[in-house]
Amino acid sequence: MLVTAMIWGSAFVAQRLSLDAIGPFLFTGLRFLLGAGVVSAFVVVMNRLQRMRQGLDQADHACKPRIDAALLRSGAVLGLVLAVAISLQQIGLRYTKIANAGFISSLYVVIVPMLGVLLRHRTGPGTWIGAALATAGLYLLSINEHFSIMYGDWYQLGCALVISIQVMLVGHYAPRHDPLLLSIVQFIACGLICLVIGVAIEPMHLASIVRAAPAILYGGALSVGVGYTIQVVAQRDAAPSHAAVIFSMEGVFAALAGWIALGETLSTRALVGCALMLAGLLACQLLPTARERVEAHEPQSAESA
Repeated sequence: MLVTAMIWGSAFVAQRLSLDAIGPFLFTGLRFLLGAGVVSAFVVVMNRLQRMRQGLDQADHACKPRIDAALLRSGAVLGLVLAVAISLQQIGLRYTKIANAGFISSLYVVIVPMLGVLLRHRTGPGTWIGAALATAGLYLLSINEHFSIMYGDWYQLGCALVISIQVMLVGHYAPRHDPLLLSIVQFIACGLICLVIGVAIEPMHLASIVRAAPAILYGGALSVGVGYTIQVVAQRDAAPSHAAVIFSMEGVFAALAGWIALGETLSTRALVGCALMLAGLLACQLLPTARERVEAHEPQSAESA
C-alpha cells in the first residue's frame, strides 16, 4: 500500500508536466483509457492462468467475466464522480504547487469518516482530532500572511470533497461486483467523459500528444492501472474510512517528488502545515484504532478477573 501512495504522489509530477503539452481534460481522458487497457490485460492474463491451473472445463464458467447492467450502472456512476474529481485536481495543478495538491487532495482521509457520520457509521474521537489538525494545517499551507489562498488550492479542496464521495461509493459498490471489472468500467467511463470534453474545448495536435506521452504512460499505467485498482480491490472487504488511511502518505511523496523533479520548495510555515495535515490524516484512523483495541481488551480482562 505504501508503494501505491508513492505512485500516486509521484504521479503529480507527471500531471503537472503534461500541462505543458496538452489540456487537462485530454490528458485525463487518455490516461484513464490507458489505465482501463492495463487492467483489462491483467484480467485476461489472470483468467488464462487460472484456466491452465484448473483445466479449461472446470474453470471456464468461473473465469468468464460477468458483465451485466448493474455493473455497467455502478461503473458509470463511479466514473462520472471520478471524472469530476480528477478534472478539478488536474486543472488546479496549473495554479498551485505539487505539495499543496498532494496534501489538500488527501484530505478525503478526514472527510470520508465525517461523511460516515451522516450515514450513522461509528466514528471515534480521532476523526474530530484529525479534522482539527488537518484544518489548522490547511490554513498554514494554503493561506499566506495576507490571508489569501492560492487559486489552485480551491480546486484541490473541491477534488478532496468529490473524492470522498467516490470513496464512499466504491465502498458501496465494490462488494457487489468483481472489483477488477468494476475498475475497468469506471476507468472507461471517466476516460470517455474527459476525452469528449477535451476534444470539444481543448486544442489537440498529434505532436503535443507525443510530447505528453511519457506523462500519459506513467499516469495511465501506474497511477490509474495499478493504484486505483488496488483501491477497489482493498475496499471490497474494508470500511471506506479504513481504506482511506492506507493512502494518507500520498501528500508526503507528492512533496518529495515536486522537490526532486521540479525543484519546488516550501516555506517553514507551509512545512508546519504539511506536518499538521499528515498528523491529522493519521490521527483520523490511528486514534480510533487504539481505542478499539482498549475496548476489545477490557472484556478479556474482566473475564480473567
